[in-house]
Amino acid sequence: MILSGSPGTGKTHLATGLGKEACRKGYEVRFYRVCDLIDQLEKVWKEGKLQAFRSRFKKVDVIILDEMGYIPFSKEGAELLFQLISDWYEQKSLIITSNLEFSQWNKIFVDPRLTAALVDRVIHHAHVLSFTGDSYRVTHALSKSQ
Repeated sequence: MILSGSPGTGKTHLATGLGKEACRKGYEVRFYRVCDLIDQLEKVWKEGKLQAFRSRFKKVDVIILDEMGYIPFSKEGAELLFQLISDWYEQKSLIITSNLEFSQWNKIFVDPRLTAALVDRVIHHAHVLSFTGDSYRVTHALSKSQ
């Protein structure tokens, strides 16, 4: 599932709610902000522990990747994330939140071919929900000031 739209439109709350409901039903769930996951991937890669890190996901059913596109990645980080998503392709349920349309993912993934391959895997079998409208936080702050 891809949750796309402007910042502050509730994507993370919906992803978190879906994750909590999956936990209640007995599924194993992991939640990562994408920039934090990339940091972990780069660290374990440098330490020679990537395979052990990848094996942590064997029994995980649902993976939530929050804030895809807020921070660009290094080439190595993008490649490592691609490896994980390739591992999970058609094996795990994946929920991704992003403020970018797929056509803009080239801004965060350095290599256009890697981006195309990643988007191809992510959208195959996906339900894409696009959120439009004003940010809840901005609207809420403006209503308080009036």
